Amino acid sequence: MSRPFKCRRICEEPKFNSFAPLGVENAEKCMISVDEYEAVRLIDLEKKTHQQCAELMGVSRVTVTDMYEKARFKIADSIANGKILCITGGNYRICEGSVNKCCGKRCKKLKSIKNLVVKKKGEGKMKVAVTYDNGEVFQHFGHTENFKIYNIEDKTIIDANVVNTMGSGHGALAGFLVENEVDTLICGGIGGGARNALAEAGITLYGGVSGNADDAVKALIDRNLGYNPNVKCSHHEHSCGEHKCGEEKHGCEGK
Repeated sequence: MSRPFKCRRICEEPKFNSFAPLGVENAEKCMISVDEYEAVRLIDLEKKTHQQCAELMGVSRVTVTDMYEKARFKIADSIANGKILCITGGNYRICEGSVNKCCGKRCKKLKSIKNLVVKKKGEGKMKVAVTYDNGEVFQHFGHTENFKIYNIEDKTIIDANVVNTMGSGHGALAGFLVENEVDTLICGGIGGGARNALAEAGITLYGGVSGNADDAVKALIDRNLGYNPNVKCSHHEHSCGEHKCGEEKHGCEGK
């Protein structure tokens, strides 16, 4: 029996996911996965050894070496042969800043974890919003009419209230959450613009979630919530294709 496939831990998704040669029409695409990109980033940019990279990504050194060599070949192929380099897909999960070792001083996730809620609400407190419809996690963030907002202290739900968005659309919903002092969002599908707005507002996103809203919040508290860190609504644009790593997708596709 083959060994079960293990997700690779990455610090964060790349800020840029496509690089194209100037003046080349209908260029062929060359795909590099996000986990392969992370191996190159850690080894070439952060100057980690293959063993250190393996520890950070939660895989074996042999796996890291294989990813690194494949990625370097694809990058060279793209540069030498004028191909579009797309960074997309792979089998990975986002580091939540809770591991003993991180990629170092550049780790924004670890920094945000240290500051999350502690300054605003005190240690052990969270305010979680869930896109809400008839007890379930609503599947399209931009069309959300109601959020269920939970106040949590010391891993206990203190209270929860359903709040109407008063017709706020994609662009205004992040501001609505900020006004309600929400620091964490659980939702189904969400577009790229809304993801960026939430990130700028410092709101932690758990997308690609479905099912009962209360159960989702309890799972978050217990640190076993199933979510897709790359989810996007199928209504929105797609570029390079990809596949997911054991993440649930309900009416939406990873991006």
